[in-house]
Amino acid sequence: MPSQTSPTSGMTGRANQKLRTRRAIVQAAAELSRTGHDVTMAEIAAAALVSEATAYRYFPDLVSLLQEAISGQLPEPGEALAGVEQSTDPVARVAAAAEFLLRHVLARQGVVRAMIAGTVARPERSARPGLRFGLIDHALAPQAEAIDPAALEQLRRGLAVVVSAEALFNLTDLYGLDPEEAITSVVATAASLTRAALHPDAKSSR
Repeated sequence: MPSQTSPTSGMTGRANQKLRTRRAIVQAAAELSRTGHDVTMAEIAAAALVSEATAYRYFPDLVSLLQEAISGQLPEPGEALAGVEQSTDPVARVAAAAEFLLRHVLARQGVVRAMIAGTVARPERSARPGLRFGLIDHALAPQAEAIDPAALEQLRRGLAVVVSAEALFNLTDLYGLDPEEAITSVVATAASLTRAALHPDAKSSR
């Protein structure tokens, strides 16, 4: 007598298949994100061996998929700034944070550009990873208690503008710098901003 599949086992099988499909889509997105090339839902679906329509059934948009795919790729600030972890110089620490972030962005710029575009188009549904904020706070941590809170907050805001993917793309896409020149420029600006905020009398004392 042929075996019969119970409704329960059938439901379990479908659930497992959906889970495998979802994992395949996320894995494909994660792998493509590391290439630095532009990433689209169609390319991710093809890499996962599913249709684009299937990918959209699991994720409402590209940004939500990318958020899940790259969530495990972001390093902790302490790990990212290991090279200056023993330093108490906020300028050196901020410069290291800026360079790390910009090289991270450059290596994954296809995904970063897609995330920026998604944030602009649908800000209410987008939540970009806040890697820069963790790096900035960690870089300033040794001096945080010695700085006036209002001045520290203003410095954080200024660095959030400068230490950013948008600043890098502004210099490469609009100003025409090559990536290395752009990184050098942003790092120098971040260092200057930090130095000016923490040592406002340095210029006049020379």
